[in-house]
Amino acid sequence: MAEESPPSSKTPDAPGAPEAPAAAAEPQAPYVIEGARSSRAKCKTCRKTIDKGVLRLGVLIEGPYGIGYLWHHLSCAAKRRLDDVEEAYATEAWKAAKEPPEKVPTIEELREVNEEAEEKRQSRPKFPFAEADPSGRAKCKQCGELMEKGSLRVVLGREVEFGSQYRTMGIQVHPACVAAEIEREDCATEAAGFAESIRANSQGLTSEQIDTVLGAVGELPEEEAPPF
Repeated sequence: MAEESPPSSKTPDAPGAPEAPAAAAEPQAPYVIEGARSSRAKCKTCRKTIDKGVLRLGVLIEGPYGIGYLWHHLSCAAKRRLDDVEEAYATEAWKAAKEPPEKVPTIEELREVNEEAEEKRQSRPKFPFAEADPSGRAKCKQCGELMEKGSLRVVLGREVEFGSQYRTMGIQVHPACVAAEIEREDCATEAAGFAESIRANSQGLTSEQIDTVLGAVGELPEEEAPPF
């Protein structure tokens, strides 16, 4: 029977020894709260630059180019993504930062920020609505002509793409341009129930002014029901 070879005297640090396997990368935390380490990242909520040192919330995602964080101003996240903020605070996400911030707002303070933002959203008029032009500087988003100060105009919803998200933004048009605007694919306002919505949503106008707007809009072609 052949003798067993004695154990090698080489250690992993000895020249010519095989490299030790690399240590497995530590899993990244699902959330991180930190002061921005540069001014390169943009907030995915407001689309503005996150200045260096400003508190931000990172939400871990897996995308086509790997795993990484989407960054939001912490204040913006409180306004729009409170569930993420709540989970981040439950895990004390600031401890996952390379340089943990010295101080973070309390979750109660961020809940108040969310409540104030929600109150503002609820107080905004719903689309569509009519109003008087306040300045005379705006142009109709359909025909491109200036709107006279004090003239009646209609605000419709239009879907606008922000990165991977779509939001409904208000656009101002002449009443006579409403029909053409509603025909656009990105128009978020429907012809069905238009007059009722204008009457319900328009603030600060008399019933006579609303009648004038609807008269200028005219009849809107409603989408036909598909045949059975």
